[in-house]
Amino acid sequence: MNLTDILAQAGGIESMANQLGIPPAMAKQGADALLPAILGGFKKQAQSGGGVEGLGGLLGQLGGGGLLDSVLGPQTTPVEQGNDVLGQIFGSKDVSRTVAGQAAAQTGIDSGILKQMLPMLAMMAAGYMAKQGGQGGESGGLGGMLGNVLGGAMGGGAAPSAGGLGGSLGGLGKMLDMDGDGNPLDDIMGMVNKMRG
Repeated sequence: MNLTDILAQAGGIESMANQLGIPPAMAKQGADALLPAILGGFKKQAQSGGGVEGLGGLLGQLGGGGLLDSVLGPQTTPVEQGNDVLGQIFGSKDVSRTVAGQAAAQTGIDSGILKQMLPMLAMMAAGYMAKQGGQGGESGGLGGMLGNVLGGAMGGGAAPSAGGLGGSLGGLGKMLDMDGDGNPLDDIMGMVNKMRG
């Protein structure tokens, strides 16, 4: 089961669709296109920011499991928290715009809608990882969960459990993964840097 399916089961995809006034099927399609880059961002944080423990600390600072609850709750999602998450994992709004633009090209969904989805999805992914990480103590916890999620999503690393997120990477991830390292975010960052240059 991929992360989009997990978030859909939790009610996150439907909640996001309601807030944006779009059909749940469109929200799910958008999530499938955006989540690989978001997960790539978390993977990058783990690689550069003190490993899994560092990422766990960051998730806690950003709001932990409460981030997922904020999206699932009846009130409007406080997307500024999601923008904080995106700022941490992407580093700049240019990357968010590029990610949304790529997903729009893949799905045909308006990039404006996808840009609104990004902070909500970032909150759901961060909140889910924080909740999972808190359940297994230090031994498994976040490390094992991240290995499954990120290993499956990015192809390589830990063996994905029950299909991991391999399915959600799909065509967009392969299309963006120009250098073949399994992480499309590197290539998105490269594209953003070229645009600036």
